[in-house]
Amino acid sequence: MHAAALRDFLDDAAGRSLAPAVVVGIVDAERQIFAHAAGLRDAARGAALAPDAIFRIASMTKPVTSLAVMMLAEEGAIEIEAPAATYWPELDRLRVLTAFDEATGAWVSRPPKRPVTVRHLLTHTSGITYSFLDARLAKIDDGSKSRADIPLLHDPGERFSYGPGTAMLGSIVAAVSGATLDDFCRARIFEPLGMVDTGYAVPAGKRDRVVTQQARGANGFVEQPNAATIASRGRGDDGLLSTAGDYARFMQLFLNGGRANGARVVSEATIGAMMSNQIGSRRIGTHPAVPGAIAHPFPIGGEKDGFGFGFQIETPPERSNGCRRRAGSCSWSGIFNTYFWIDPQQPIGVTVLMQFLPAHDAGAIEILNGVERIVYEPCN
Repeated sequence: MHAAALRDFLDDAAGRSLAPAVVVGIVDAERQIFAHAAGLRDAARGAALAPDAIFRIASMTKPVTSLAVMMLAEEGAIEIEAPAATYWPELDRLRVLTAFDEATGAWVSRPPKRPVTVRHLLTHTSGITYSFLDARLAKIDDGSKSRADIPLLHDPGERFSYGPGTAMLGSIVAAVSGATLDDFCRARIFEPLGMVDTGYAVPAGKRDRVVTQQARGANGFVEQPNAATIASRGRGDDGLLSTAGDYARFMQLFLNGGRANGARVVSEATIGAMMSNQIGSRRIGTHPAVPGAIAHPFPIGGEKDGFGFGFQIETPPERSNGCRRRAGSCSWSGIFNTYFWIDPQQPIGVTVLMQFLPAHDAGAIEILNGVERIVYEPCN
């Protein structure tokens, strides 16, 4: 990797408005090997971005919740193959959508052929799908229904369908542990790993480190000022706020086989299971663009990649030449164009954090691909 070339690339990308702001952090198993920030944290105030800026990482929350589930599974408190309703009884109400009338909005459903298990929730194979990804569900989900009363798109285990199953896992963690998800993650993950800036709310003293959200419009970026109090709804599938440095510590846990700061946090077997393909010959697939300019098609590599417990798994054939992450790399992203990958072959972990919509915007993807190319130079 050429550090100077990467810094120059990021500064140029921000200067060309590929993104309003971007932080890139790179670690190996033991140390930080690169950190650079480019652009503005708060454009209205002319505040420069710093490497320790706090971002809304959205669905990068999912691997953290998945780790919490696996910790409880390791202790015998959760059984991965058990019906999820064992731990959250309302999931017994889940049914499969069989017909939908576009004209009236009426719909028909049936019981699933098999129960939704914890494994299904971990691998997005439950049939539970985000309503904004399916026009029928968007009409059924009026905002007042429990997630258990919104139908599955298919029988559990049938295929990969990206959805809020990890939110349900967060509820299961809380129910089983007797603590809130935030408290459980803080005690079992954030504090042992030294993730001092990660949580579902930002303390008042750290508010001025939070990056403003922006959206790409016809005439450039439109900025949304930060609220006086910055906190999320605290779900297992989104809502965490974090920094490149903190998420690097999370990635290092996986590079070190479950150890952090000289102590065992989770077993090597659990880390191996999370980082292994768990959906067999199925593939993630590529989701189409979301109406309303929320997201462009995603994820990159979905037509060929598998999925573990919380991670997309890079599956051969690799994306391109030697200037790309290796097979077995684990990754995911967040809707505000936050990205990471863990490459155990190198071994390195990389975060590329931005804060604007739409997700998978062409400018954001140009930055992500450019970072990846430079990280792996010289190519082989």
